[in-house]
Amino acid sequence: MATRWGILSAGKISHDFVSALRTLPTDEHQLVAVAARDLQSAQQFAQLHGIPKAYGTYNELANDPDVQVVYIGTIHPHHLSTAKRVLARGKHVLVEKPMTLNSKGTDELIASARRSGLFLMEALWSRFLPSYEFVMKTISDGVIGDVQYVNVTFGMPIAEVDRVAKRVLGGGTILDIGIYAINIIEMVYNGEAPEEIRAVGHLNADGVDESVVAALKYSGGRTASISTSSRVKLPCEAVIVGTKGVLRLPMPFWCADRVYLNNVAYEFPLPEPAEPCNFFNSAGLRYEAIEVRKCLTTSSLESRVMSHKDSQLLAKIMDELRRQVGVKYDVDD
Repeated sequence: MATRWGILSAGKISHDFVSALRTLPTDEHQLVAVAARDLQSAQQFAQLHGIPKAYGTYNELANDPDVQVVYIGTIHPHHLSTAKRVLARGKHVLVEKPMTLNSKGTDELIASARRSGLFLMEALWSRFLPSYEFVMKTISDGVIGDVQYVNVTFGMPIAEVDRVAKRVLGGGTILDIGIYAINIIEMVYNGEAPEEIRAVGHLNADGVDESVVAALKYSGGRTASISTSSRVKLPCEAVIVGTKGVLRLPMPFWCADRVYLNNVAYEFPLPEPAEPCNFFNSAGLRYEAIEVRKCLTTSSLESRVMSHKDSQLLAKIMDELRRQVGVKYDVDD
């Protein structure tokens, strides 16, 4: 049977996710319903994407017996409450990154899913891309030797975008784009926690980070560094240095369709999305949907590729980065 999807929120990222989902076989993935806080928005979204049902409240979607799994594409501060609401109605959850605003919320949501016996995954799509599979296999096969250093930069002129600029929306570069930089480091170092983190940054007038530079120390002489900015465009690439070679994911590293192994390019073309998208290479969102279906059909309550432990470590690192640069949300109290 097809995996039956409900879409919670009719915003830009939900549009891109559904445009990617529609590239997959309809006998495996079925769009059942969409919900938005405004019924007209939900109806327009449903009409564009051919979704049978549109709701003007999230509760209606959560209560729909035809929905099996819900994709949550709301703004960051609503992830925890909406995901808990959906889990309470017996639905599996794929929630956009970051899973919640902090480590405390992430632990709470994971505990809720486990108590309910339901699947929960953070939608960190990079992990499921063919390019990232190639990177991880190249490292595990020892092609570049032992990885000693990872450097990642991510900067875009998005300082005036509300989701980045406003503290009440969970703003700042760490949660919005820095998570991608932390993610690839976490992957390369096999989910190991850093021994030490040193971070500096600049905050905007609302108290969220506009730029961050951080150094991370790992065991065995290994290190990593990240730079984020909402003021300027940075190289937006990831460089992984081993004792026998180098992997480089060029711009846009977080959704790479090309990887350089010792300066030799390897291509990973993505299909065309069903509709024009808002963000880079959004057709690649299809691979996280494939992972969700794989987990549900095998009765797995979490993904091995993006496990609960992976989400918890990401949250802890982001908490520490925010603490050091001075970003505090209301939920941190």
